[in-house]
Amino acid sequence: MRARNETRSSDARRELVVHRLGRVEYEDGLKLQKLVGEARSRDLVSDTLLLLEHPPVLTLGRAANRTNILAGPERLSELGVEVFETNRGGDVTYHGPGQIVGYPIFRLSPDRQDVRRYVRNVEESLIRALGRFGISGTRMPTYPGVWVGADPDRAAKIGAIGVHLSRWLTSHGFALNVNTNLSYFDLIVPCGIERLGVTSMQRELGRAIDLAEVERELSKSFAEVFDARLQEGHVSLKTISVAVLRKRDGQNQVLLLRRRRERGGFWQIVTGRIDPRESALEAARRELTEETGFELPVEDLGYRHAFALGEEVPPQLVEETAFAAWQKREQPVRLNPDEHDALEWLPVRAALEQLPFPGLRNAVLRAVAAS
Repeated sequence: MRARNETRSSDARRELVVHRLGRVEYEDGLKLQKLVGEARSRDLVSDTLLLLEHPPVLTLGRAANRTNILAGPERLSELGVEVFETNRGGDVTYHGPGQIVGYPIFRLSPDRQDVRRYVRNVEESLIRALGRFGISGTRMPTYPGVWVGADPDRAAKIGAIGVHLSRWLTSHGFALNVNTNLSYFDLIVPCGIERLGVTSMQRELGRAIDLAEVERELSKSFAEVFDARLQEGHVSLKTISVAVLRKRDGQNQVLLLRRRRERGGFWQIVTGRIDPRESALEAARRELTEETGFELPVEDLGYRHAFALGEEVPPQLVEETAFAAWQKREQPVRLNPDEHDALEWLPVRAALEQLPFPGLRNAVLRAVAAS
């Protein structure tokens, strides 16, 4: 997270920093909004747009009716769909892979301090971006969001909007269906609107769309609509995690390490930073050996996600790549005493209950599935 540049050029427009973060677990996204929002309120960062993908999740706005979730808990669990209540406006909506979620963290200037105008500006940003792909997005007087289709009785929503404002600081935002699996919307009454459907850019154009290309166009559109100078943001740290598994009595066990008290005192799997001159795979092998003494093959789990490290304001943005390693024969763990002060081999369920962060839990689940 780059701090606001105090030196203004002759261009008097505000600066808009866009972070394209890839996958972000939903609870990590809530934390990111909180920390970036605090930094923006203290003028430590510029207006910021977070663009990302969430895993399958249903979110409930302040006005949500839980009966608009049509699937029961067992079905949601089977599909790996979590449910979260939020402080945004609106009813229930779905987020998932192939959908770009945008969180504008803006401090609205006095001339823009109008809720209706702000929502219309977010809609306009989506409409302009869609237009560059040949999709005509429209508004509907009754419902917020962006729609496709001239007939108001047959229009389909392509972009959902649910915002929160506090002292003219914005959070939450929009979800644009790009290559989204639209069958997940069958789990809910989207935004509480029964008679209208949903669509995606892929459905409208008949082909899959490059998410990075859509993110670039969204960035441009937000800069245009909010009259801002566009700046690309970057993660400040790249890390790895390694879930180490073994079999005992036919059951998977996970190695957990407890960080020293001055380093947080929580339980984790193997984690570490990627040095500038090494790959993620090289870092995973090195950290595994340094923290456990194991020299084992590691497997990339195909799971990369972003999050905020700690509670620092402004937040330090991290991108982490997950790996797995399997202990085939009995080996003693050699702890690095500078990092950890205790270890446990735990069954998977118990390990998940001990791990405090969703990214670490997901790494374990993926390692178990790979085994």
